[in-house]
Amino acid sequence: MQINLINVGKRYNLDWIFRNIDYTFTQGECYAITGSNGSGKSTLLQIIAGSILHSEGFVHYNLNNQNLSESDCFKEISFIAPYLELIEEMTALEFLQFHATFKTLTKSNPEILESVGLTNAANKQIRNFSSGMKQRLKLAQAFFTNTPILLLDEPCTNLDNAGIDLYHTLIKDYTSNKLIIVSSNDKIEYSFCTKIIPMENYK
Repeated sequence: MQINLINVGKRYNLDWIFRNIDYTFTQGECYAITGSNGSGKSTLLQIIAGSILHSEGFVHYNLNNQNLSESDCFKEISFIAPYLELIEEMTALEFLQFHATFKTLTKSNPEILESVGLTNAANKQIRNFSSGMKQRLKLAQAFFTNTPILLLDEPCTNLDNAGIDLYHTLIKDYTSNKLIIVSSNDKIEYSFCTKIIPMENYK
């Protein structure tokens, strides 16, 4: 899987957030989008995910030498972000079962919940989860979905030290040959990335 950004820019009203981004993301590599608050990190990640439109330029997705439309790229992407909400009326188990109707999971639901330390909360409504438990469930959904692309926006939000250790274990054990893009200004979240994209370069 490869994602090509060609002269990509985004503006709100008359204010440009960033411009002239030319970049190629390749499967098997780990990238970090860095920058201060308001620099456009999350916006760029959402453009890559196909969830918001760019104002100029092009985004091309190539899978096995075949071009994908922006409307089809979601099938190949797992995405975690603080602004993506869980369905709080569901239990953790029901949520994973529902998610599996859209995308294939790589483990059974009990195995997934065990991997993120939520076995005892399997039948508990998500509305009763702590913020850290909700983040663990988001990690579970993203890391154990069978997609070649993993997009992570501030993935350690609300996690304690044990949760941060879990995040790095998931990166180490379950992301072989994935294309990973992390949006963050906290190095603990992207320390494993070998390619850095500073948003200040595109103002």
